[in-house]
Amino acid sequence: MKHIKLLLMLCIVALAYNCKTENENKDLAYAVESTTDANGFSYEAVANDPTGLRLYTLDNGLKVYLSKNVEEPKIQTYVAVRAGSNYDPKESTGLAHYLEHMVFKGTDQIGSADWEKEKGFLDQISDLYEQHRAENDPAKKLELYKKIDEVSLEASNHSIANEYDKMMSSLGATGTNAYTWFEQTVYTNKIPANELDKWLHLEGERFSQLVLRLFHTELEAVFEEFNRGQDNDGRKQYAAMLEGLFPNHPYGQQSTIGIAEHLKNPSMVDIHNYFNKYYVPNNMAMVLVGDIDFDDTIKSVNDVFGKFEKKEVVHPILPTEESITSPVVKEVFGPTSESLSMAFRTESAGSEQEKLVTMADMILANGNAGLIDLNLNQKQLVQYAGCSPTFLKEYGYHTFSGAPKEGQTLDEVKLLLLAQIEKLKKGEFDEWMMNAVINDLKLSQTQQYENNSALADMYVDAFIKDENWKNRVQFLDDLKKISKQELVDFANTFYKDNYVVTYKRQAEDASIVKVQNPGITPVNVNRELSSPFLVDFGKMKSKPLQPKFIDYKKEIKETKLDNGIKVSHINNESNDLFDMNIIFDMGSDNDKQLGLAAGYMEYLGTDNFSAEELKKEFYKLGVSYYVSAGAETTYVGLSGLKENLPKGLELLEHLWNNAVPDQEAYNKYVESITKGRADGKSQKGNILINGLMNYGKYGDNSRLRNIFQTKELEAMDPVQLVDIIKGMKNFEQRIFYYGKDIDAAVAALNTSHKVSEELKAYPEAMAYLEKETGGNVYFVDFDMVQSEMLFLAKGDPFKVDNMAASTLFNTYFGSGLSSIVFQEIRESKSLAYAAYAGYSTAINKEDSNYVMAYMGTQANKMPQAVDAMMELMTNMPEAEEQFNAAKEATLKKLAAERITKSNIFWTYEGLKKLGIDNDNREDMYNAIKEMTMSDLRDFFNENIKGENYNVMVIGNKKDIDFKSLEKLGKLQEMDIDYLFNYEQPEEVKM
Repeated sequence: MKHIKLLLMLCIVALAYNCKTENENKDLAYAVESTTDANGFSYEAVANDPTGLRLYTLDNGLKVYLSKNVEEPKIQTYVAVRAGSNYDPKESTGLAHYLEHMVFKGTDQIGSADWEKEKGFLDQISDLYEQHRAENDPAKKLELYKKIDEVSLEASNHSIANEYDKMMSSLGATGTNAYTWFEQTVYTNKIPANELDKWLHLEGERFSQLVLRLFHTELEAVFEEFNRGQDNDGRKQYAAMLEGLFPNHPYGQQSTIGIAEHLKNPSMVDIHNYFNKYYVPNNMAMVLVGDIDFDDTIKSVNDVFGKFEKKEVVHPILPTEESITSPVVKEVFGPTSESLSMAFRTESAGSEQEKLVTMADMILANGNAGLIDLNLNQKQLVQYAGCSPTFLKEYGYHTFSGAPKEGQTLDEVKLLLLAQIEKLKKGEFDEWMMNAVINDLKLSQTQQYENNSALADMYVDAFIKDENWKNRVQFLDDLKKISKQELVDFANTFYKDNYVVTYKRQAEDASIVKVQNPGITPVNVNRELSSPFLVDFGKMKSKPLQPKFIDYKKEIKETKLDNGIKVSHINNESNDLFDMNIIFDMGSDNDKQLGLAAGYMEYLGTDNFSAEELKKEFYKLGVSYYVSAGAETTYVGLSGLKENLPKGLELLEHLWNNAVPDQEAYNKYVESITKGRADGKSQKGNILINGLMNYGKYGDNSRLRNIFQTKELEAMDPVQLVDIIKGMKNFEQRIFYYGKDIDAAVAALNTSHKVSEELKAYPEAMAYLEKETGGNVYFVDFDMVQSEMLFLAKGDPFKVDNMAASTLFNTYFGSGLSSIVFQEIRESKSLAYAAYAGYSTAINKEDSNYVMAYMGTQANKMPQAVDAMMELMTNMPEAEEQFNAAKEATLKKLAAERITKSNIFWTYEGLKKLGIDNDNREDMYNAIKEMTMSDLRDFFNENIKGENYNVMVIGNKKDIDFKSLEKLGKLQEMDIDYLFNYEQPEEVKM
């Protein structure tokens, strides 16, 4: 017995030891390793980290996140600061965001023609703003503002606008921008890999000090951004939700943009103090993801940013929140369609609760087989519904959203959402969903890791939230440990009456703040001048980067199925995901019902599976499908895990062959289309970009207006629609496959994709003729603060010879922060937050090119804005230095551009529509190298100057100066229903 007991004890000890060892091994799988590189810099890395992150900490505290990806010779760069709107002084809300704008204005070295003289004026302006802020008499405030405007004009004589943007553009950088949120301000650029040293040199100077030049014009631009927010009902709804969730914390009490009163009464002293306090290396991080050499890169970063002085940083202790014990109700009003949001406050990022909420969220809505997906969206019980979590540094929130069907109340939508949460609490979901959700998250994570910008975002997120990267790497493994019962138990304790519900009502918003045009005197931009810093910067040499062009016919391999269908394919060398598209070169232009039929397929089951069961079967496989019909092309697509391609294709073909018409599902589908049309009429972007622009191009005869009326939809037989989709297999088709093991893919297609022996030619497509432009102003009345305008002129038919000149012209003239249009409309005259112009290339060789321009501005600035834009479109300012910078930028962008992966095929598809069968970027590159300012002038005179514009305007009728619009052409107020060819709503009889 003793021996048996001893043996038993040894077995128990061994079992315990093995369990302990196994758990320890799991921890060791993601152990943090400290290593020293060849230059003696130490860094941390996480074992088995698929991103290959090296996290350095310089002696001054600067965090440097480096990750290597040599797929293209580019580097995604972020400079992140742990400072956002949470830390704005209560009397200066919006400060962090406004500071973000000003960091683009330069230093004493960048952007100044004579710093000593300019500094004197800037000091005067700062003092005047302090007086302006303290003054309560409106008349005296106005006098002080006039003085600020006067001194600002004097100061601008010694400043040079946009030098930072010119230099960044000269590197071939793209995505030059920044953003501010609760806890962060982040500055972004994507640069060619060979320009890293020059980028560091420029950023090192940029972040060394703050100079608040061109202050009042930029302040007006920020106020235009504030106005855009007032016109965005979604933003207002979000702000109201946060206010309910956080009645004490800045998350809900201080918006990033700030309040109108504070924006109009800024303090330059406060802004300088904020910069000096938070913009220090031990409160900042640099993120570089792309084609880098680790050892060389960290040495270069240290040589520049290692010189910055470390300072003690103390972030304010922010208020905490009491528990929410009963529903908090908020209401928001505006012109857009009704919707609601419902949010539960959570613990912060990095908490155990984050893992549980993430799992709960995916069980509820994953876009395919979640409870909300299947029970609400698939069954069409609401117009739409979904949920998503957000985890911040101090708290988080799980947000549910929904929009009602016609005749449905917001409270009915809310109850339907709550019912899905109850199903989660009762465990009414399949256990296999737990693993499927993790696989789905892993698939999304794999795609993020492949994208340099998405990966850089993840690093920034970890830095701002002060998270250990190890926890991010092992996050999915941690989710695997959550059992169904644990999730159900959590849901029952977490999801109670502790939510904030925000009702977005369709009604006039009485809280809108409208402001007067301050009458800013245009400042001088001095584009012909250059600072010594810019001159020296231009002399710095980088190792040349040679462009690489593609032989599409070589890169895109071809084979055939047994039935003769052509299969184009490209190998996926990155991972085991695949993407397969069966392509039909016909669309709704060929058959008006085709788009309708494709959308209907989403709601159909078969003789073996209900529609909900099919969604589950696809989700189990980690495979998704879609059927999409555009105007000219229809796609039947399948994507996901390569190993499950055969089963996924078999399931897709089963649906394709055996879809069962469902009259009830069709009736709901028609209701959804009708409600979607009504909702679309409440979206100003949809009205301007779709409704007005299409009418400006085509008039009455356009694709947009060639639709089925509701009565026609209701009378349609759904059997006919299903037959259309099934009958597609009888038409000519081709296939594109991106993935590994083409032979296995072809074998699966040969087995499952059965078609007729003789494939039919496509029906003739309907033609839509572009009308001549000029002399027309089309206006739509809409309840909004800003007014938005589009200028549209039909140009010559597509010419391949124009592509090089138009690309250079757009860089120089109308797109980007250093373009002529941006400088004149925003920087100099402060007439708009957003303004751009350009020459738009046709999609098909039979179509015309177009000249386009856009502005979004306060209605009371519109006459000045129109005059300014028309002057530019008539007389292009010529600046040799700016032209050379634009030329250099365009060439460097082309040199760094790499067309890879499946984009090779899709880019070639676009080129073939234009009648181009080679990589024409090579011809463009060589042509641009030889271009001069004279060539650009000729292009402008031949293609832009003197064009006749149709002008599309959307704004509040009460605020528009119609006399100024009538100068542009015949003014026609357009009915929205007529624009889209919708039925006129029936009048309500009293």
